[in-house]
Amino acid sequence: MQKLVVLSLGEGNLGSGFLVTAKLSKPGEHPIQLRGALPAFRELLELERNWQLLYSALYRRVDFAPRLEVEDTDVTNVSEVEFYDLCQTLSDYINTWLNSDAFRKIDKSLRTHLNIHDEIRIIIETNDVIVKRLPWHLWELLEDYPKAEIAIASPEYQKKSVTQPLNRKLKILAILGNSQGIDINKDKEFLEKLSPQATIKFLIEPSIESLNNLLWKNCDILFFAGHSSSRDRGEIQLNQTDVLTVDKLKYALNKAISGGLKLAIFNSCDGLKLAQDLANLHIPQVIVMRAPIADTAAQEFLKYFLEAFSSGQSLYVAVRHARERLQGIEGEYPCASWLPVICQNPAEEPLLWKLPPRKLTWGNLSKILVTSTLITILVLGARYFGYLQPFELKAYDRFMSQRPAIERSDERLLLVTIDESDIRYQNRRQMKGRGSLSDQALADLLQKLEAYKPQVIGIDVYRDFPVEPNYPDLANRLRSDDRIFTICKVNAKFDGEEGIHAPSEVPKERSSFSDFVEDKDEVPRRHLLQLQPDVKSPCTSEYAFSLQVASYYLESKGIYSNITSDGYLKIGDVVFKSLKEHSSGYQKIDASGYQLLLNYRSLYPTEKIATSVSLRDILNGQIQPDSLKNRLIIIGVTAGSTADYWKIPISKKRIPGIFVQAHMVSHILSAVENRRPLLWWWSGWVETIWIWGWSIIGAIIVTYIQKPLHLGIGVATTLVALLGICFSIFIQAGWIPFIPCALAFVLTATFTIIWMRKFVASKCS
Repeated sequence: MQKLVVLSLGEGNLGSGFLVTAKLSKPGEHPIQLRGALPAFRELLELERNWQLLYSALYRRVDFAPRLEVEDTDVTNVSEVEFYDLCQTLSDYINTWLNSDAFRKIDKSLRTHLNIHDEIRIIIETNDVIVKRLPWHLWELLEDYPKAEIAIASPEYQKKSVTQPLNRKLKILAILGNSQGIDINKDKEFLEKLSPQATIKFLIEPSIESLNNLLWKNCDILFFAGHSSSRDRGEIQLNQTDVLTVDKLKYALNKAISGGLKLAIFNSCDGLKLAQDLANLHIPQVIVMRAPIADTAAQEFLKYFLEAFSSGQSLYVAVRHARERLQGIEGEYPCASWLPVICQNPAEEPLLWKLPPRKLTWGNLSKILVTSTLITILVLGARYFGYLQPFELKAYDRFMSQRPAIERSDERLLLVTIDESDIRYQNRRQMKGRGSLSDQALADLLQKLEAYKPQVIGIDVYRDFPVEPNYPDLANRLRSDDRIFTICKVNAKFDGEEGIHAPSEVPKERSSFSDFVEDKDEVPRRHLLQLQPDVKSPCTSEYAFSLQVASYYLESKGIYSNITSDGYLKIGDVVFKSLKEHSSGYQKIDASGYQLLLNYRSLYPTEKIATSVSLRDILNGQIQPDSLKNRLIIIGVTAGSTADYWKIPISKKRIPGIFVQAHMVSHILSAVENRRPLLWWWSGWVETIWIWGWSIIGAIIVTYIQKPLHLGIGVATTLVALLGICFSIFIQAGWIPFIPCALAFVLTATFTIIWMRKFVASKCS
């Protein structure tokens, strides 16, 4: 936010003090007005005079080309150490003065209403010449607000009527005056670099008459470089014979200001007297030097100022940027950063360099295409070798977990869970056996479940041991009941664990592997339907538990599966397309077997995937079976003492494996019976075009949005739009690239900005 602070010092001087009125203005709000005072401080008055004397003496001694005729002083010998000590003392005195009790209320109130991100214009209104010459930028307030800058002004001012609106392409009248002993060609070179953005008219050592004639024609910026002097009044040397004062061009300058002259830059002298003469004509802004300046320092200031101002930064921020850059040469040119100062007409708004809109030229288009193509190739290469996969999977999980929880429990399923209480229940009943589900408990459970008329019974409990001889009916039931399916575990390369045998009583066609495919972060995002087990594996089943029980359930309803000519699994009329080595965010994965993306059911909590009842409740007859008939029943362990707990994308905590199996079974059933969409992804070529398109958008936005604030908003809005598009499509079961697009967009935008800054810098160097 832009804010304006005006400190009116009123009548007074450093010998008697000042009554101060401070006014803080914010856009769209009523101004805040404060009153205070600055006390008399004669020591500061003397110190400023001493600084002027020592500065002039030091610059006469140092070998540099001044753009000002340095006045003779009585001081003939000065050391740099003495001068730097004086500078530090002057800084301390200024802040002591501004920290006085009578002014502290204003300082504190300003800090309350200002923000470090604000662009703050601070205008000091005074008629006192000494106060105008003070280095106000040393005020500690400016250290806390990096976008604040100070200008000085006269208490009397008015707004000039402008007969011509400001052109989008600025008009600059550049006067290159007497250059004897200095190099003003550098100034000319810096200005010429701006020719694409401004119309520049150069006058080299002109006569007063020719300058007068041109001032009657409209311009936006008046620039002068060359020799000048500051005696009783400000003077500039147009050539080796003509010396110019404001009075000699009063009528022409009045006409120029009325015609739209907004800014005068005198890159030459301690121009405060010259600025005062121009202020009497109510010119909007003048940039001058408060003391003699070396030729090199003047050129450096102009370069940095034009670089910042022509890139769209505000006048005040650009001056502060250029002024602070001069600190780097103060070892050679002491106090160079103290010299530039803005003289402001408070009735006028600061000039803003309105950048001309960039046109879509073949040159711009070719740069956009080349940059975006190279960045896209870089991003695709990083993606192909798997460097982006962890980030894409995190985004996938985020999308999965943020979907609206609008789905209900799958009423085709019934989960019988075995927790720690159920295990203790079996022990109290002396149901002897191995594992979490004893033979007696399983036999009793299967008998109780008959009342539920189950379509399928899936036992998601490892039983790699034979049924005890005391339970022949259970053994026969496991052998003969085609509705019962059990699990085993293969020696799978997916998790590296040893395999587990299937129950010996269950035929091979009704035993199936329970293995999940985990990614490196231990999250099962893929649904493994089929694999080719190792010949040494104790589990030789090729099909997943979820596929076996779901297929049997569907076959009981007359829905059968087959393999298409393309090698895809088809159940009913739904084709389950398998993952490949490079599928969307998955790159260079082991896609062996038959794998799908698991479209977890969107509900909260995720354990509500189906109705759950405990083992002991069924055995005790506490569940009425009438409302739970004809279901696909899965029996599994939820006891915390087991290792069968999994991280999944839609839950912040690990959940028992039985619930993951339930999601997998529901995944198949819902796709076939309810047309619930399977997760899909684009082909590699479509993804490449999609990523490249966002890379192009990044280059276009940076190329054609020039103001930093607007650019930031544009970049943020585009990224939010990309996120919204990808998430909206994900809700429709499409997994399209987000991270690669965002990366390509940001990288292309960043490289384009870097290139543009170097381009602008090269034009100002």
